[in-house]
Amino acid sequence: MSTRLRALGVVVATVLLTGGCAAGTHPGAAAMVGGTEISIGDVDQTSRAVGAALGEAYPDQAALNGMVSNELAAQVRQQKAISVSDAEIADAAKNGVAPSAEAYQKLQADPASRAFLDNLAATLIVTIKLAGGKGIHDADGQQKAQEGLQALNAASKDIKVTVAPRFGQWSDGRLDTSISGSLSKESDQTAAKRKAAEDAAQQQQGQG
Repeated sequence: MSTRLRALGVVVATVLLTGGCAAGTHPGAAAMVGGTEISIGDVDQTSRAVGAALGEAYPDQAALNGMVSNELAAQVRQQKAISVSDAEIADAAKNGVAPSAEAYQKLQADPASRAFLDNLAATLIVTIKLAGGKGIHDADGQQKAQEGLQALNAASKDIKVTVAPRFGQWSDGRLDTSISGSLSKESDQTAAKRKAAEDAAQQQQGQG
């Protein structure tokens, strides 16, 4: 089912983000997007919630990549006054995990995974509309989404993005986890949380 979620987030994963250096965050911050902070706690919570809903581990780096991209899209959406309704977001979110209504319900059940899924859906809609499309049901929606990536990159070029070294660095427009600073090693607390998420994932699989 994570394949469905990743399919919804393909735009997020390939957005050409404006790369910043790893410096610029403070303890407790996973990333800064413009003036908005994404905390390590929020990343951990999102990773655990999405992993539990999908029944498999969802890495912190994947969660952070999506959260940064979602925040960039949200800021561009505000700057460009792009209209995205709750109904459009719900439709895109459901389509992103179709045909499994159960997966959608599980993702919606936890506030963290619900926000992540809904923000992924909103990001997809924003990219389509930036390219002149109307929404996910456009006949050329996939093409519009790809064209929208370039438009989103251009619109967000002045938004500074910085990432904490433990998560890697932005390199060539994406999070490169092979590049890390002295803080790249997981803390004992984070490792314990990851283990709990993996245990929860295994339990979900056993119940499936």
